[in-house]
Amino acid sequence: MKYLIAGLGNIGPEYKNTRHNIGFQILDALTGASNIAFSDKRYGFVAEYKFKGRTFYLLKPTTYVNLSGRAVNYWLQKENIPIENMLVLVDDLALPFGTLRVKAKGSHGGHNGLRNISEVLGRNDYARLRFGIGDQFHPGFQVDYVLSEWSREEQKQLTERIDSCIEIIQSFGTVGVERTMNFFNKK
Repeated sequence: MKYLIAGLGNIGPEYKNTRHNIGFQILDALTGASNIAFSDKRYGFVAEYKFKGRTFYLLKPTTYVNLSGRAVNYWLQKENIPIENMLVLVDDLALPFGTLRVKAKGSHGGHNGLRNISEVLGRNDYARLRFGIGDQFHPGFQVDYVLSEWSREEQKQLTERIDSCIEIIQSFGTVGVERTMNFFNKK
């Protein structure tokens, strides 16, 4: 069984520790803990992660968050991965910091990366893991907020939350989205 795990983020050192790059941060933690490395491939950095007989293609698109659809579509097709075996990792302003929500499908919820993926794929019935980043910004400063770095307080809790995200990825590949939702969305 093959899976595509697409962590959304922006390339470049200026974005490395920003809220909008949580998808990249989760995949970096997973590869670091597994002693595997990303390779610079077409439309993204890609790593192959093996877990319990499954192969996970970990994708960090190099197309920037708002244009992630091209990279996601390319890797789904290249590796012949069915859309039900794809999980997209994104930040979510509507959830308090550290809240994790797995969804089997849904709207883009105002997230431009999800919007672009849905437009390119022509559908929105793919799983996503939404990582709550909170909404602690003044009106009109949403972009500044998502592109800013984590606060010290958030950084203290980030490792534990990212570890939970890795468990969610593994669960998604082994027991499926429904059981993963039932277990992790209740935490």
